[in-house]
Amino acid sequence: QVQLVESGGGLVQAGASLRLSCAASGIISSNIYMGWFRQAPGKEREFVAAISWRRVVYSAGSLMGRFGISRDNAENTVYLQMNSLKPEDTAVYYCAADPSIETMRSKTNAKYWGQGTQVTVSS
Repeated sequence: QVQLVESGGGLVQAGASLRLSCAASGIISSNIYMGWFRQAPGKEREFVAAISWRRVVYSAGSLMGRFGISRDNAENTVYLQMNSLKPEDTAVYYCAADPSIETMRSKTNAKYWGQGTQVTVSS
């Protein structure tokens, strides 16, 4: 059983940066994609980015000019670096993992989920 635990959320002002971390425990094999979703109040869940074991990045293009995803396979940890944050980035950010990148990217879903971490950006 895979467990995902996020950390690093918080309240920041517009223009600030945050780095989210997601530590995975359990069996993380080389076919597992790890990534991030977010859900703002009243909005649907949105795919942010995912990364393969070999560090191939899949992203929501509109965000990746400011956001970057990375992965430490030795530590079973995935990171989301968020720069130049805007109030519209306010959301609960969820770490997720799945063997299928299409499930994550196209179906906005995943087999394993973290509990979420709140990111609030004030103007």
